[in-house]
Amino acid sequence: MCWTQKFLGRLAWLFGLTFLTYPNGGVAQEFPTKPIRFIVGYSAGSSSDIVSRLLAQKLSDRLNQSVVVEQKVGATGLIAYDYVAKSPPDGHIMTLLSGGHPVTAAIMNKLPYDPVKDFGMVTTVIGYPMVILVPQDSPIKSMADLLSKAKAQPGKLSFSSAGIGSLHHLTGEWLSSEAGISMIHVPFKGGAPAMIELLAGRIDVMIETSTFAFGQIRSGKVRGLASTASIRSPLMPDLPTLAETLPGLDFSSWLGMAVAPGTPASVVEKINREMQVILKMEDVQKRFAELGGVPIYSTPNQMREKIEREITIWKKVVEIKKIERQ
Repeated sequence: MCWTQKFLGRLAWLFGLTFLTYPNGGVAQEFPTKPIRFIVGYSAGSSSDIVSRLLAQKLSDRLNQSVVVEQKVGATGLIAYDYVAKSPPDGHIMTLLSGGHPVTAAIMNKLPYDPVKDFGMVTTVIGYPMVILVPQDSPIKSMADLLSKAKAQPGKLSFSSAGIGSLHHLTGEWLSSEAGISMIHVPFKGGAPAMIELLAGRIDVMIETSTFAFGQIRSGKVRGLASTASIRSPLMPDLPTLAETLPGLDFSSWLGMAVAPGTPASVVEKINREMQVILKMEDVQKRFAELGGVPIYSTPNQMREKIEREITIWKKVVEIKKIERQ
């Protein structure tokens, strides 16, 4: 055999080895090849943190690789999201985007990343509605009462949120817009201080996620007027939906898994398949129920479309209510 044939044969062998080992632009087929980092943009004890740690444990068991949770807290999750958006596209760095992600895209003048293009969507994970709350001794007994009073006294009733431009804030503004009412927005830094003011009678209405609200309702301190889910929650079937009073107004917050943009489809699909199994686990569903949520699996494309759709909704609310963009 001449040296040319030997050279070509060697080249063909190397090419075949490279193709088998790196079929997706340099990422090995046998993902994961090293520890996975789960980046959390919210404080310890938050829904995002709790769910991330649960999923990290389950993924570690399923993938036979350690999954380490890292906190990069600040700027309402932006620091963590920006980190993941700019990380290597190999699937070894992931995060949970939240229902606040499309809200931020609608309210911010400029983001350090594109909210859709700069993430490799994997699957939605958990869904939980927002809940409209009043003190247990409030004369407002139902959503019909709330709307009637708000219309009779425009600009008099107040509602709380987790901050200007938060999901809580825009949910309240969306409700006001659809119902044709006007309420005063009072921002707080979290649910705990807002609850203190609600119970003290210094604000009239509180808007919170079910992960916080359901426990407060069960304690008897507050009355739930409605949830923003499309159907009544199996976790609290006596709580009406907002759509029962205002047809067409339904929305649930969520957490969804994402990796860096450009991550090979084979890697995304593998994580998606594992997540589909994990979300069916009885102990995972039980833990989600304790948090006031339910598992919601999706394809990567369905998650992407969901975010695009919600950005459009919240931009419309910002425009109609003339909310100053941050």
